[in-house]
Amino acid sequence: MSLAETVRNLGAPRLVVAGDVMLDRYVFGAMERISPEAPIGVLRVAEEEVRLGGAGSVARNLAVLGARVTLCGFLGTGPYGDDFLALAADAGIDTGRVRRVPGRRTSLKTRLIARRGAGGQQVLRVDREDDSAYPLSEDAALTQSVLQALGEADLLVLSDYAKGALSPSLVRTAITAARAKGIRVLVDPKVPGLMDERYRGASVVTPNRVEASTCVGFRIDGPGSAKRAARLLAEGQDLEAAAITLDRDGICLYPRGGPGQLFDISPRDVYDVTGAGDMVISAMAMALSAGASLGDAVRLANLAAGLEVSKLGVVPISREELLEALHQEESPGRGKGRSAAELADRLAACRRRGQKIVFTNGCFDLLHAGHARLLSFARSQGDVLVVGLNSDASVRRLKGEGRPVTPEAERVELLSALGCVDHVLVFDEDTPQQAVEQVAPDVLVKGEDWREKGVVGREFVEGRGGQVILFPLTPGRSTTDILRRLAERPRE
Repeated sequence: MSLAETVRNLGAPRLVVAGDVMLDRYVFGAMERISPEAPIGVLRVAEEEVRLGGAGSVARNLAVLGARVTLCGFLGTGPYGDDFLALAADAGIDTGRVRRVPGRRTSLKTRLIARRGAGGQQVLRVDREDDSAYPLSEDAALTQSVLQALGEADLLVLSDYAKGALSPSLVRTAITAARAKGIRVLVDPKVPGLMDERYRGASVVTPNRVEASTCVGFRIDGPGSAKRAARLLAEGQDLEAAAITLDRDGICLYPRGGPGQLFDISPRDVYDVTGAGDMVISAMAMALSAGASLGDAVRLANLAAGLEVSKLGVVPISREELLEALHQEESPGRGKGRSAAELADRLAACRRRGQKIVFTNGCFDLLHAGHARLLSFARSQGDVLVVGLNSDASVRRLKGEGRPVTPEAERVELLSALGCVDHVLVFDEDTPQQAVEQVAPDVLVKGEDWREKGVVGREFVEGRGGQVILFPLTPGRSTTDILRRLAERPRE
């Protein structure tokens, strides 16, 4: 099964996330001058935003990827806790097992970001938090909540930010109970837990380079040392596997019994590494819940993390974004050419966003002004334009030997270069009926010359409540006319 098929088959697993929940606050503005009071920049605030953080970020990542998520953790009783619960409800996360602790502060991380264009630079982070141990009564209550949530879970994620929610006792109890039920446990750990082996017996731990180096006692500075460290963690802590995240160097996976493997990350522009670790464990959890191998789970995690760091702040990645990135990696030279399966994924996302889909088709053998006007007009009728393109074999059957003049791959490339075209679907049939049904457009555009001949796909489109629009042709603008004029030119 390809990685794209794995993404399409992720399903809606029941996942439990337990850990340190917190609120992330982003303050965006422009920094254009130095303060007269101290040698520091002055941030002129333009906007503010709050997002789910910590274990809440993992829960949101999973919800966006399609999981049914139950979150277990602690919140304070103040307004920050209220904000967290409101955001979680909007994301569809079950917070019925999140406990609110009187007198306890909800962790809040405030990031000040100087924005320039689409990117930005984090200039300061302000943390308001309490990382002391919770009362034994609260720890026991949260432990019971996690055990109850495991009753209907497909997988457990422990998101440990060392803020007190995941006590050694809770972690040991949860891992033991999950193993007894045959439920995998993925852990995003912190160094204290790695050192005291509270995660022993988990399925997979995902420490970063620094955390793993501290635990094994030597610096991880290359593939060899990364594999050695991952092996020590996997074998020393009775894990199914250790996956060490190595920032720009990708992820090193060592399944117990080996061998270790380094998965390179796809090169992307990095705006902000915040949230990359949360994205790694989220993608791995989804993939393993869908029956993917450890290797494929790491490949998907690498891809998702690469997409995440190209965004500012902690931003979830959708299935559609993963599929688009996979399509681009697997077929870098195809431009906007799509298979039927690829197009279905993309159009499903467009429909969820409420976008209007337009379809038109043709041979587009020699692109000319008439084609450009038709395509521009078609695009103006909606939000997304899909062009159905006759294959070379189809053009030969319709136009005769000697056609097409321009091969299929080049015609796809030329159409892809037009800004008004969003997707190109090559079809091999003599008519575009099947392509129209695959795309299921809201608007079907054809040239005026099809009024008498009958527009193929009209009944299907109008039967679904769509429109068929005819575009006035430009006289003397056709591939046949261009070829005739070339043939009539005197040879020198």
